Amino acid sequence: METNVDPSPRPLKSLGPLKSLRLLVAATVIALVALTAALTVLARENEEGSKVRCANLVYAGNKSSVCFSDRFLRRLELETNIRTDHRFVKVRLDSEDLYNHPFAIMTGEGGYSLTPAERTALRYYCTSGGFLLASSGCSDPNWTRSFRSEMARVFPGEKLTPIPLTHPIYRTVYKVTSVKTSHGHKGAVLEGITYNGKIVVLFSPDGLNDTAHARNCCCCGGDELDQAEYINVNVLAYALLH
Repeated sequence: METNVDPSPRPLKSLGPLKSLRLLVAATVIALVALTAALTVLARENEEGSKVRCANLVYAGNKSSVCFSDRFLRRLELETNIRTDHRFVKVRLDSEDLYNHPFAIMTGEGGYSLTPAERTALRYYCTSGGFLLASSGCSDPNWTRSFRSEMARVFPGEKLTPIPLTHPIYRTVYKVTSVKTSHGHKGAVLEGITYNGKIVVLFSPDGLNDTAHARNCCCCGGDELDQAEYINVNVLAYALLH
């Protein structure tokens, strides 16, 4: 008896060697593109993470600097191998984010009072590796009085003392041989508070705001320090290297 048996299914035709090679090359290119994109993102994140970020403090409610030039941040990067974020970051004095910024500026005009939480935060910041550059906006005497009063409360037993021209802070990047005001050309001094042998607070009652290089700003009626940009470069370099 004859039995009808279906023939076994025939195998699919194999891809030609040239077509297989093309698919392999295409898959490889796609993988390389994806890897390159991922590495680019990672490199950008690492680069951003390695930049020094400087805080513009928001304190006593809503006081903060509007007229403090950030040009010294770019100049430091040009003169050294230190990478910097070229813009200040607004940070509340009593926020945890402050500790992501090794350098902070504090300036303004008019009298003010810090809160107890802000005083505690500022002391901890400055004694745990942070550095404060304080400057009276437009040489304002009311801001100066408030700052001196607050420093006496934040650092009881410590005093703001003049920083002599022999101090390393005057030659970390640029050699500064004199400190004087820009209009009256009168002699001036920088003052500091030292902790464990290092200056952690630097203050200028005349002003280091460098408003000539700040957008839409002027020091109307004040007399800021001459060479403020170069002094600020030195101060930031000192803060990071000591």
